[in-house]
Amino acid sequence: MKITEALQAEHFVFHNLFDYLEKTVPNLQNLVEIKALANLLEAVHEAHSHVEDELILEPLTHCLDNIAQAENFEAEHKEIDESMLGVQNAETVEEARHLLLRTVHWCRKHFDREERIIFPLAEEWLKDKNLTDLGDAWKKQRQQPTE
Repeated sequence: MKITEALQAEHFVFHNLFDYLEKTVPNLQNLVEIKALANLLEAVHEAHSHVEDELILEPLTHCLDNIAQAENFEAEHKEIDESMLGVQNAETVEEARHLLLRTVHWCRKHFDREERIIFPLAEEWLKDKNLTDLGDAWKKQRQQPTE
């Protein structure tokens, strides 16, 4: 399996999680529940981002610099991280709801950019063997227990 196919499959799961959060979070009345959902999103997003950064973004750094996209991706990561941290620091249900939905918004925007720019760029610039080798590395990382 190519790394682009593996990451696209993970994105599909994330989009379902985003849909669930957008439907559920506005009705939640408990700060602990909102923070728990944010923790879940943060945990799965962190694991995904780490793999994505290491296996696909690093090999494409020169391409992203050439098309002036590296700063956009960094800015989106910063927005996501700040929004997630904000949820954990929120003191009211309204604030936590707003920040978690903001996180989902930024995640969707970032994933869309990856699907429109990064994945096609990888398919264009990396050889099929490289994409498959990176897919094997993804599989290996996913099979390792987390610390």
